Amino acid sequence: MEEILQLDTIQKYNDLYGLNTLHPQVSIVDLTEATHVVNNIKMNYGIYALYLKNNLSCTIQYGRNKYDYKEGTIVCFSPGQVGEVKTKVDEVKPEVYGILFDPSFIIGTNLSKRMSKYRFFSYDVTESLHLSEEERKVIMLCLEQIQLELAHDTDKHSKELIAMNIELLLNYCLRFYERQFATREVNNKDLLQRFEYHLLDYLNQTETNKGLPTVKYFASRLCISPNYFGDLIKKETGKSPQEYIQEAIIQKAKILILETNHSMNEISSKLGFKFPQHFARFFKKHTGKTPTELKKGI
Repeated sequence: MEEILQLDTIQKYNDLYGLNTLHPQVSIVDLTEATHVVNNIKMNYGIYALYLKNNLSCTIQYGRNKYDYKEGTIVCFSPGQVGEVKTKVDEVKPEVYGILFDPSFIIGTNLSKRMSKYRFFSYDVTESLHLSEEERKVIMLCLEQIQLELAHDTDKHSKELIAMNIELLLNYCLRFYERQFATREVNNKDLLQRFEYHLLDYLNQTETNKGLPTVKYFASRLCISPNYFGDLIKKETGKSPQEYIQEAIIQKAKILILETNHSMNEISSKLGFKFPQHFARFFKKHTGKTPTELKKGI
């Protein structure tokens, strides 16, 4: 069985690559300074990690398509995720930069309250952020500023300033991801159409006990992570996938109520509800009427 390194401290990572540790909870990664070669290893992250890799001949798998990028690629990991470093040939001092930070470091900072908005930490590796040259320079400047703070003598301002600079870095990543969604509009439209197809297909299935459609289910069918799927649909439609699914359920319910002779029990089962009363509450919440009231034209 392949060994998985439990990467739960900054020191473990730096020891693995032979890097210096300036702070026990935050570290800037510069693998061009690595003294150990590490090319085939799996790591179970207990810390946050963000890597920028520059590779002039890098081919990235994105969803079902492949793209070649020359400027730089960002990949992120959050605690609980497993990442793998694997290359066909030894890569000495790879051009990889980034940051590692322990979840406990940000406790009590503004960044802790805002981490949930950086959903890209839960994107799949195939949903990496691909940067232009100007964007790459911005990321490198952010990393350099954090490194300066780490090298500075510790004082009462250190933690807040480091956390603020990490937040600035992550906010730039948010901006660049939004740019990437926009520049991939054709691919996004294709994913949206496929989502709509799978959603309608799901609602038209006749078997009982299939359960309500979930965001995770459709993300899996589209071969992308739930968070990336959610952000993409929100960008394209202005609605979350959950809102999109709920609206589709309501429209299908109206058709079944008004255009068929199915009982409410049958309709609720066809739509994936376990109990008819759950369907009735859901329907009234979203339409202001019960299914019976709609049927009677009240």
